[in-house]
Amino acid sequence: MENVKEKKILGMDQHELSLFMKRYGIVFIMVGMFLILSISSPNFLKINNITNVFSTVALNGVLAMGMVFVITAGGIDLSIGSMLALASTTIGIVLQATGNIPLSCVAAVLICTVFGLLNGVLIAKFNMFPFVVTLASQLVIRGLGYVISGGYSFALANPKFSRIGLGKLWNVIPYPILILFGITILAYILLHQTKFGRYIYAVGGNINAATASGVNVFWTRVGSFIISGFCAGVAGIIMTARINAAQPNIGVGYETDAIAACVIGGTSFAGGISTIPGTLVGIIIIGLIYNGMNLLGISSYWQTICKGLLIIGAVMLDTIINKKR
Repeated sequence: MENVKEKKILGMDQHELSLFMKRYGIVFIMVGMFLILSISSPNFLKINNITNVFSTVALNGVLAMGMVFVITAGGIDLSIGSMLALASTTIGIVLQATGNIPLSCVAAVLICTVFGLLNGVLIAKFNMFPFVVTLASQLVIRGLGYVISGGYSFALANPKFSRIGLGKLWNVIPYPILILFGITILAYILLHQTKFGRYIYAVGGNINAATASGVNVFWTRVGSFIISGFCAGVAGIIMTARINAAQPNIGVGYETDAIAACVIGGTSFAGGISTIPGTLVGIIIIGLIYNGMNLLGISSYWQTICKGLLIIGAVMLDTIINKKR
């Protein structure tokens, strides 16, 4: 009897340890990367470099905050990079025509949100595969950006607008970082503290059970893509302001960073499992990989390989965990 009790107690301890590592293991990985990079490169802990890391991840972080809603609801959005480019060209056209910064930003976010709505309706109404729909809309949206811009990039000689991407609060905190944390807080409240967030988890976890429970599956799925489109529009504003130019060819492959941040941060491709803090940590880890490799003089080609391996490893870990349930 004593041996059985000991095994049960030991089993409980192991289970608790497993839950703890599952919940906080990604944070230990991030801290470990900070320590390794601090030792490997004397320039890593300089204020300018740390600020640069967070400014760089702000753009992909905003995209990831939209992507996490879509993946949690059981979908995927491959069109956000193209939406970012469309937002950029929209800003350029409206800003040159009117000189009105708020109007150009609202127009960019609105057009991306509309395309998010269209993606969601096609997927939820006609039960089409999210991968196929968003892959196709990726091409349509990118093409539309080329059409309205005539295929050309053009500079935006507007210092006030460029401050959104390059300016700093109190000359210390870059505005993109503030935008990222603002979006993160809103995403956290929406996903973890509201009925809509609970519906997102329910639909992603078991769509049939969610339907039987009275969840409005259609608008829940559509809503996740609307949020993704909105975040893509915001990211487009940041990117355009940083480069101070409207370009229809930017944002290529940005969806992979957003997806990587989500899965590294604990979001399950099976749906129904995710956290906003985990996604934030995931995008910081990706930023640390890029920054660390640049500081150590490692080729950018290896960065791409490393990112791919991270995604494979995160998905493999998610599969193993789901099998154990």
